[in-house]
Amino acid sequence: MIFPLDLGDLSVLLAIAAITLLVTSEVFSSYHKSKVLFNTKRIMRAGIVFSILFLITIAIKITDIISTIH
Repeated sequence: MIFPLDLGDLSVLLAIAAITLLVTSEVFSSYHKSKVLFNTKRIMRAGIVFSILFLITIAIKITDIISTIH
């Protein structure tokens, strides 16, 4: 079974994951005085990594568009 996953699908997946992780880390950071079982710094770092990967896929798309124009 072939699972076709192109760059557009990957960038959408990375964007959704990044937004979810960053929002989750911000929500849990406001409850830092209560007992939260999540490590908010780790969640924020993961969100930032997913955001950077998303921006890399967008840069690849832009370079692909520019290269097809010339």
